[in-house]
Parts: sequence; structure tokens; C-alpha cells
Amino acid sequence: MIPTSKKATANILRQTSASVARKSTLTTLVAEPVRGSASVIARTRPGQHNYAASTVAQQDRVGARRNFASLPPQGSVKKPGAAKPLFNKILIANRGEIACRVIRTARKLGVKTVAVYSEVDRDALHVKMADEAYCIGPAPSSESYLRMDKIIDVAKRSGAQAIHPGYGFLSENAIFAQQLADAGLKFIGPPASAIIAMASKSESKDIMTRAGVPCVPGYHGSDQSPTKLLSEAKSIGFPVLIKAVLGGGGKGMKIAYSASEFEEALVSAQREAAKSFGDSRVLVEKYIERPRHVEVQVFGDTKGDVVSLWERDCSVQRRHQKIIEEAPAPGLSEDVRRDLGDKAVAAAKAVGYVGAGTVEFIFDNDTQQFYFMEMNTRLQVEHPITEMITQQDLVQWQLEVASGNPLPLKQNEIPQIGHAFEARYVYLLYA
Repeated sequence: MIPTSKKATANILRQTSASVARKSTLTTLVAEPVRGSASVIARTRPGQHNYAASTVAQQDRVGARRNFASLPPQGSVKKPGAAKPLFNKILIANRGEIACRVIRTARKLGVKTVAVYSEVDRDALHVKMADEAYCIGPAPSSESYLRMDKIIDVAKRSGAQAIHPGYGFLSENAIFAQQLADAGLKFIGPPASAIIAMASKSESKDIMTRAGVPCVPGYHGSDQSPTKLLSEAKSIGFPVLIKAVLGGGGKGMKIAYSASEFEEALVSAQREAAKSFGDSRVLVEKYIERPRHVEVQVFGDTKGDVVSLWERDCSVQRRHQKIIEEAPAPGLSEDVRRDLGDKAVAAAKAVGYVGAGTVEFIFDNDTQQFYFMEMNTRLQVEHPITEMITQQDLVQWQLEVASGNPLPLKQNEIPQIGHAFEARYVYLLYA
């Protein structure tokens, strides 16, 4: 799967040996040459220490080999002939690597950036990289990065025209997206209606069924009585997977291999769902015993056009959390690959999707069939490997689309070059 040239192999080994494992640190391994950013000038705000400038400059030099800094070559995105101007200034409602990632593209495009930070993040890199930075509260995210009112207030005071939510925090919060619209600010993401439509696993599956997107056989109904759920499980056939309707991150998921195990698994799933999501409702689906997790990167614009930018395989997981992502997915026939892309586009169009999104499918290795799981209505953590194989800057695409411009490329113009991996390294702490 990885190109076997000696130069490419040496490059990957060099990157692997130089990687430092940190909690929640991401490393993107690519076999394609990427652009360095020595030409980017480190800018400092009044009062910023000199070491901050050198830190930013250093990140610019080495950043092309790190997840938060990797960008495809300049000029890789086609500019429409009569493109609308991009925003003059955007606010990034996030922290850490994704905030740095967005700032890097904004800088390339000449868009000024506003950072927000909690008291504990005062010296964080994204604060140093941005043109402006504002403290929005104490360390707990509930008092800072999740405070919609504070973020909107900073956007207005700073003159930002749009807000990029990154991932996590408020990135899939329909209330936040609507509040921005009401405040005259642009949410660099999908409309609130699309977020709502895809937030519920049961409702989204109903929408997908109507759109002709295959779903795992199961029960997604409103009758949540144990008797009804057990009856449906028997009709589906064991083993079954019990999933929280509003679930995510592997929480509220339990497997029942027989009717005798069902009641205990149901109670456990409902309890975890209520604790994690404030909603104990569940759905019951056929459990696929030899699955692969394959997801498709999609992008929609305000003109109603949607394209897919190939797929990623995220099957290597720990406790339902992705560890290794690979693009494109290996071992798929061209017919299956094409059908995956078509169904992902249909899914996005069914909810009027705009911006970057990911349609997740579960692929049955035994039957070679794939089924819709969910849609993540944001830019994914693993988006850099898609950038590497398409040589596109997806954050730039986000800014273009949010500004009202059409998609930079048509479906038949999107390249697929090489192979890329992303690995998540996590410290395992033992008492």
C-alpha cells in the first residue's frame, strides 16, 4: 500500500523514528513530497515575546511533517473565475493543534485570525500564532471554550466575520450554529438543520433509508420498552448491537450474543447513554462480526453541489476509538469504492449539507456489503491524510465554501495520489 521506493520508505522511517508519543498527539505519515513553509513569515503582536516568533518560525519549518501543520502545495486549489472575496478576519473557537492548523491556512490566504483561550492556555501555541487573542475564562471548558456567549462577544468586539469551530467543543452544536446566524456571523460549517438531522442515530437512519443509502438491519423506533426491544432483537437475529441514539465515541454500546444476555446489555447501554448524553434511548442493530470502519470525506457548497474526496479506513481501534487511519482504504474494488462515494454524496445531499463532513460506513467483510453508521458534521481529526492523497487544503475549501464560492473542484477533477497513514499515540498510564 505504501509506495515502495527507497526514498519514500526512508522518508517514512525517518518520520517514524523522530515521532514523540504524547497524549492525544497525532502523527501523519505520508509518502508524497509536501511543501515546506520557510517562506511564511512569523508575525508577532505588540508585546509578544521574541521567543514566540522563533517558536512559530520553527513550527513553520518542521510543520509540513506534522499533523497540525501539513498542507498540500500552493496553488492546488482552483480559484473560480469570479470568486467572492474571502473573510478579512475569522475567529477560531478552539485550541491546540486544530486551532494552529486553521491559523496556518488563514495566514497563507491573508486572512487575519483571532484566537480564544482559557487562563491555563495563555502561553499555548495557537495564542502565539494568531493575530489577536482573547481570554474567555478559567481552565474548565464549560467556563471557556463551551461558552457560546463569550465567543460571540469576542467575535463582535474583534470584528471577526466568521467562526471556525475546529473539532470537538462546539463544532457539532446546532444551537451554536444558529446563534451565530442570528448574530450575523458566519459558521464555517454546515447549517444547523443538517447538524440536527444527523445528530440522532435513529432519525438519521430514517433519512438515509429514504435517500437510498443502505443501513444495517435494525430497529430505530420510538417504543423503548424492554419487551419491544427484545422482540425486535429476536427478529433481527443475534448477535445484536445496542447503541445509544445520541451516542458517540463508543459510549452507550453493548453487544448481546443471545436473548439471555439481552436484558443485562440493554440496562447497561441505557445507563451509560443517560449518563453520557442525557438520553437513555437506544437502537438495536444486527452486529457485524467481521467489520471494517470505512468513512468517506464529503464536501458541499451553497449551490447544492456535493463531492466525495475518497475514503479512509479507520478499522484499527481501541475501545471504539480510532488509532490508525489509512487513505485510501485498501482492498476495495473500484465498483465498491465508487458506490461508497456515490452513497456518501447522496447522504450529504439528503440533509442539504454544506462544508466538510464525513459519512461513516461499516463494511461487512463476509458479505462485502457496506452500511451507513453516522455522519460527522465537522472537519475530522484525520482529515490530513485525505489532504495528502488529494493534494487539497480542506481548510481552504472550508473558507471558500463559507464565503459563498462554489466547490474548488468537480468530482472528476479530484485526484488520488499515493497513500497516507495517520497514527494516534497515547500514553498508557498505570498505577
